[in-house]
Amino acid sequence: MRFEDGGSAVIRFPCLGASMFPEEKVQHEVAVMQYLAFHTSLPIPHVLHYGDEEESPCGLGPFIIMEHISNEGNFIDSLNIPGRSSQERPILDLNVSQELLECVYGYMADIMLQVSRHSFTEIGCIAKANEEDEFDDTWVVKHRPLTLNMDKLVQLGGVSPDQLPTGAFKTASSYYQALANMHMIHLSSQRNDTIESADDCRQKYIARCLFRKITREYQLCKDDAGPFKLFCDDLRPGNVLAGVNHQLTGVIDWEFTYAAPTAFAYSPPFWLLLELPELWEDGLDDWIEKYEQILPTFLKVLQDKEQAAIERGVLKESDRLSGHMSESWESGDFWVNYAARKSWAFDMVYWAKIDRRFFGMGDLEDRVYLLTPEERGEMERFVRMKMEAKEEGGLANWDDVKNALPRTSNDNVEASNSEN
Repeated sequence: MRFEDGGSAVIRFPCLGASMFPEEKVQHEVAVMQYLAFHTSLPIPHVLHYGDEEESPCGLGPFIIMEHISNEGNFIDSLNIPGRSSQERPILDLNVSQELLECVYGYMADIMLQVSRHSFTEIGCIAKANEEDEFDDTWVVKHRPLTLNMDKLVQLGGVSPDQLPTGAFKTASSYYQALANMHMIHLSSQRNDTIESADDCRQKYIARCLFRKITREYQLCKDDAGPFKLFCDDLRPGNVLAGVNHQLTGVIDWEFTYAAPTAFAYSPPFWLLLELPELWEDGLDDWIEKYEQILPTFLKVLQDKEQAAIERGVLKESDRLSGHMSESWESGDFWVNYAARKSWAFDMVYWAKIDRRFFGMGDLEDRVYLLTPEERGEMERFVRMKMEAKEEGGLANWDDVKNALPRTSNDNVEASNSEN
């Protein structure tokens, strides 16, 4: 919509069939946009109005009417391999000029710094403490952390919405345990293309049991009781609008933003190569080799942005990210947090980067002895259930999935939400 005064607006609807929690998503995105517009200098589109399905034009679902930000594209256009079609997944042009790479990385670094310096006392989505008072500027965590992965688990993974977390989390450890439980629920729920054989099923079952063991027995985040930093699951160059000469004009798509364990914000960004490690055509080792070529550039630009912000008095020394990101990569914590957040990348990352770090050398038979007696006793029943489902095909019945879950998984899911 274009207005006579020269302004313009857009109306956005969650995509039908692609967004599993449309009203929740809209409410959380509006809250984050309003918060960031007031508390940062980022060019966030101004929210003119939003409403639920009852108020929606033509009953198209919940919506947001927001300011339209003029742009010539986004930062993927700046960094993508020239000539790559829109039908192909973007990949960083490794021959891009250093000047342009540092320019785009600099904008992205500034966005990350401005978002992550805001902290909260619980893990979850934020809202005004008093939503009836438009002048109130006290913000707190009020809702569960709605993540991109949760949305995909329901859309693509056959997971029932009532199997997902329902409230905020008071500790990082309880949240990591909930994420580990969701990986087991995903394996149980998705009937098609999840396992290749009984042995493959055992390996995936064991990986999830051992990852749960890691979340129970290791402190994966130093700030277990908080504070928890604001973090966007879907912050990437494709959601940052650019004008002429690659200038930043706007940052959009904030729906999966929540207060998260600090280790999430302290992980170096997964999007430096534009493509995800689990989808890299030449394999994980090649992705890592290419990533390590450009990570120093990003960290240097980030350090420069940190120093400039500190000198201007808008960032504290304790809000620096660069040192934490370097440590996260060197220690392997990057991979632990990536696996925790990404259900479809979990198996590849677990066996390549996590298992031996925590449990040392050994084969699959050795790993079986690390499971609890209950997990060992459940394994063959679980494998039989998955093999039968593989033969039957079709979509899962959610009640059957819940009954088939290893009992320890159900117990842990309930425990992870009982404190909230």
